[in-house]
Amino acid sequence: MKDMDRFTALADPTRRRIVEMLGQRAMAAGEITAQFGMSAPAISQHLKVLKEAGLVSVEVSGQRRIYRLDPDGLDAFDAWVRQVRGFWNAGLDRLERELAKPEDE
Repeated sequence: MKDMDRFTALADPTRRRIVEMLGQRAMAAGEITAQFGMSAPAISQHLKVLKEAGLVSVEVSGQRRIYRLDPDGLDAFDAWVRQVRGFWNAGLDRLERELAKPEDE
């Protein structure tokens, strides 16, 4: 079920932007909030969804919460894309073989 949660989490453009930002470097929650015209609680809610979906991890450092991408969550996306691409390639291979058959007249 967590795989679908990852897709649902990334359906939101704010969360996609947060993931893109964290793809550059780890960031404190306050740094992330400063990039958006939203309240800290709203960004906190987005970060919570991303964490629950397994896309980000958080490290508490004093008063700060440092967020970074979770490689396991990203690996799950990569595996899904490879699987879908495999189905697609297999379908195209079958179509190519079918089109290469001589026509019966």
